[in-house]
Amino acid sequence: MHLSKSYKNRVKKVPVCNVKLVFGHGLDGSCIGVSKLGYLKGATIAAEPVSYPRHHKEFGLVDSRNLYGVILAGGAGTRFWPLSREMSPKQLLKVFGTESLIWQTIKRLLPLIPQEQIYVVTNSKLADEIRTTLITEKDSFDKVGYLVEPQARNTAPAIGLAVMHLSSIDPDAVMVVLPSDHIINNPSEFLSVLEHAAELAQADYLVTLGLKPSKPETGFGYIKAGAPHKDHGKSYPSFIVESFVEKPDRETAKSYIQSGDYYWNSGMFVFKASTILGEIKRLMPNLYYLLIQFKDFSLDEWGSEKAKAVFSKAEAISIDYGVMEKSDKVAVIPVDLDWNDVGSLTALGDFLEKDAQINATIGNVINIESKNSIIYGDERLVTTLGLENMIVIDTHDATLVCPKDRAQDVRKIVDILKAREAEEYLVHRTVHRPWGCYTLLERGPNFKIKVIKVRPGERLSLQLHHHRSEHWVVISGTARVTRGNEIFNVHVNESTFIPPSTIHRLENPGMIPLKIIEVQNGEYLEEDDIVRTDDDYFRKLESDSFKDYRSIKGQAS
Repeated sequence: MHLSKSYKNRVKKVPVCNVKLVFGHGLDGSCIGVSKLGYLKGATIAAEPVSYPRHHKEFGLVDSRNLYGVILAGGAGTRFWPLSREMSPKQLLKVFGTESLIWQTIKRLLPLIPQEQIYVVTNSKLADEIRTTLITEKDSFDKVGYLVEPQARNTAPAIGLAVMHLSSIDPDAVMVVLPSDHIINNPSEFLSVLEHAAELAQADYLVTLGLKPSKPETGFGYIKAGAPHKDHGKSYPSFIVESFVEKPDRETAKSYIQSGDYYWNSGMFVFKASTILGEIKRLMPNLYYLLIQFKDFSLDEWGSEKAKAVFSKAEAISIDYGVMEKSDKVAVIPVDLDWNDVGSLTALGDFLEKDAQINATIGNVINIESKNSIIYGDERLVTTLGLENMIVIDTHDATLVCPKDRAQDVRKIVDILKAREAEEYLVHRTVHRPWGCYTLLERGPNFKIKVIKVRPGERLSLQLHHHRSEHWVVISGTARVTRGNEIFNVHVNESTFIPPSTIHRLENPGMIPLKIIEVQNGEYLEEDDIVRTDDDYFRKLESDSFKDYRSIKGQAS
């Protein structure tokens, strides 16, 4: 695997005399640790100081060395379609700021938990997409760990896997479990309450954050607070949870607010790994039995057929239903975080500026006499006339028009697209990669045409395709091309040809973006026809399956 120069420099700075090795999971199938990366006989290791000062001086209640962030990021991209897709779900969108929602989630934790102790739990489809997003943002998060589920089985099994891993590296681990796609506009309050929650978790409570309701919301579940906790704090009082209740009707929601005992269920939890594992054993014995079997799997074996066969037997159930609603160890801390779960497209109206008619618009939009509507345009001109209480979302390849009160039903459209195997549910026409992006212009029987943009100094993986050839025409910048054992430059208005099963690489050696037109020809043109033998961005390599192509590997050496 190619190790970038900047990464090598970071590894050299890690002192050898004061480290412990902590093995975790890398997306390339290697063992990857929870802090700075190094290399030892081909394996990826973590070099973590044995002792280090508290990550943030203002926090004094909890030892952050035992505090871990667990970010649940397995969303399917259904509720925000067409802005989101299965391979670009809501947590990867940059609609609510200049950074993605998952980046914001991790950034929010950093004053309390270092990124070496933050794990993203996701599926194999999204792992590379999330990593690409996090390492190419303005501030790169390249030390975050990844726990890749064998299959998607809802939050109870996903959290259970994280519990097994963290217990194996730190028996005293305290987990802060968070969704990856929420917005919190009061981050300092959030960090303070997390530390108090972690202190409560040390006493073997399963702590949930209950959000103080601002309106009679019918789209959220509620938590009813019971008696005050025996160590009832003044700054952040806590209560024993009396019950979890389902999404209410409007009148019931009003009564909840009037009582003062009910809080929105945020889906944010803090507990010791040992405590939640004990409750899983007691309340979900079948899941516990399956999780225990993962002691026999290394992290790079989680994607094996054997691990998938075991995990597929797990009931697809949320941690709320499986544990929290049944446990007698649950405590709630009521908080006001200026929170939004970004649960549907109507959330756009909460963040975009509104005109006098309460319309929220963005992009190339002309709107006449519409009221209380959300109109989202991209590059194409979008015009509306006399709409009321509507949502209009226009992207490169799909347009949605629906009443606001039907926003939750967008997933029905995604289900139909999926049944048709239409690409519009899966990916956008423009797909971002660590080195730049590509845009699909046209496709037909046995051909695809793309625009590929490569940032200065970046390069694609060293790769080949079994089933397609590629023609490249440079339209701006200079391309450095590896083809077999040739390396040469291609300039504007020049072209080159890559035959099938030929090792190749595209690189931008210049100071301006490289843009090429790529024409693919072949019987199979999907993105999974790729064999990587070297990659700057630590994506999965296929060199082990490449043994029958030793002569080609020799060309690339």
